[in-house]
Amino acid sequence: MPGLVDFSPQPADGLGDVLLGGRTHPVPPFRIEEAGDTATLTAYRALRRQVFVQEQGLFATDDADWRDEDPRHRVLVARDPQGEVLGGVRLGPATSDEDLGWWTGGRLVVRPGDRRGYGVGAALVRAACAHAENAGVLRFEATVQPGNEPMFAGLGWQTVRPVTVAGTRHVLMRRPSERIARLAAATKRELGPLLSGLSPGGPGFIGDDGAPVPGSDLVACCDAIVPAMVERDPEWAGWCSVLVNVNDLAAMGAEPVGLLDAVAARDRSFATRILTGLRRASQAYGIPVLGGHTQLGVPAALSVTALGRTTTPVPGGGGRPGHRVRLTADLGGSWRPGYAGLQWDSTSTRSPTELRAMLGLVAAARPAAAKDVSMAGIAGTLGMLAEAGGCAAVLDVAALPRPEGANMGDWLTCFPGFAMLTTDRPGKAMPAAGPALSAECGELQPGAGVSLRWPDGELTNVVTAAVTGMGRA
Repeated sequence: MPGLVDFSPQPADGLGDVLLGGRTHPVPPFRIEEAGDTATLTAYRALRRQVFVQEQGLFATDDADWRDEDPRHRVLVARDPQGEVLGGVRLGPATSDEDLGWWTGGRLVVRPGDRRGYGVGAALVRAACAHAENAGVLRFEATVQPGNEPMFAGLGWQTVRPVTVAGTRHVLMRRPSERIARLAAATKRELGPLLSGLSPGGPGFIGDDGAPVPGSDLVACCDAIVPAMVERDPEWAGWCSVLVNVNDLAAMGAEPVGLLDAVAARDRSFATRILTGLRRASQAYGIPVLGGHTQLGVPAALSVTALGRTTTPVPGGGGRPGHRVRLTADLGGSWRPGYAGLQWDSTSTRSPTELRAMLGLVAAARPAAAKDVSMAGIAGTLGMLAEAGGCAAVLDVAALPRPEGANMGDWLTCFPGFAMLTTDRPGKAMPAAGPALSAECGELQPGAGVSLRWPDGELTNVVTAAVTGMGRA
């Protein structure tokens, strides 16, 4: 770990009870906020020198380092009712180059007379964790003095290994990130039990978003849009109902043939707004609406079925240990208004030529396996692809194509406009995909789940088991 990351205050007796819901205690007489002015930062740094230099002797004259000058780092402070700084903590990117969602917390300090009774230090740690999670951090660590290890463990941190900092024994600890696992579980975990006995897709294609139609060269797929999204943004829902289906067809290397829609709305005006978005997308992607069903006077709902053609559909479960993982993603656009951190809109401003070029990627490349990124996000979708192939997956964080306007946590869990995961033998080249950018960013291995690999070689598990429970294709 670069520099010193030292959490200094000793845990108070009963601290875990105060923070984790044991005995009843009075409300702590302090508040925690981000240091937003020079005077507050000066008071925080003076307190650090008092503790780390004068009291503990970890430094000869000053504990300042490059992070104090890095504008990406934040300082949280605890203040008493009179506004005096009781303590503080610093957090920010672990390295001085690109922020990949790997942060460290450090320089946690509490005024000597305020280290017992109200849990100022532990409260600062909890606030730092919340701050890091909101910033999309997926790996959050600190080097901790051994006496503080129980406090951190009580707050959910895990011990990684012993380390030496400033000639003093410390422990590297990590706050587990459950963001990716929670999303995968919320969107896909129930599929296996629910679909047991149906075997959707048929042999070799179980778990795929599309299904080859027996006895033909057709591929069929169907997607429903979340009703709350239809109510909130009907035109965008209409657009997305086409987008998700053509991406499903594209993942199997199928050429789109046509759409069938089922629209429900409270009145004609609302149905018109849904169909306006659907019509625009149909024209942009060059796939006609063949028919469907419309019902008025009912709560909003929207589902679309798409048909495509290919004689050799590409499976999502064709990956094998040793295959390289590639992500092809359209990094243009921005967050959809009202869906920041959730939906990346790169398609609504693309030309029909650009859209069709991206959709033709899998058909041209013929990879061993392909899956378009959907509700489970990039990492969760990779977990589904690996599960269908009976594998585990490792994702190289630094190699991922990512838009400038998205932090790593949001990008790995959002619904992108176009993002395709493919796997194949090492060295196989990928054709151009219009405006989308491709990069090798991992590999399949024996086992199960998904791990992130960081620039220092460290692996963190973000999906520890099967995503859907549907098994190998």
